[in-house]
Amino acid sequence: MKAIIVYTIDNCSYCEAAKALLVRKNLSFEEKNITHDDGQKKALIEKTGHRTMPQIFIDDNFIGGYTELNNFLNK
Repeated sequence: MKAIIVYTIDNCSYCEAAKALLVRKNLSFEEKNITHDDGQKKALIEKTGHRTMPQIFIDDNFIGGYTELNNFLNK
C-alpha cells in the first residue's frame, strides 16, 4: 500500500474534494491540516513551488493538488 499524505487547510473545497475522492477509491491516507502552522506552509511552498492547497504526496512524491490527484487516479 502506498503512503498518501494530504496537506490541507480549513475551509478549502479542493481539500474536501481530494479527501472525498480518496475515500471513494477506498484509499487510506493521512491528513495533515496546516491551517495554523505557518512554518509547515512555508516549508511546503519551498519544497513544491506550489502555494495552493491541498498538496498531495504519494510515497513522498509530490503529485499536486486535487486536479492532479484526480488525473493520477483515473488514468
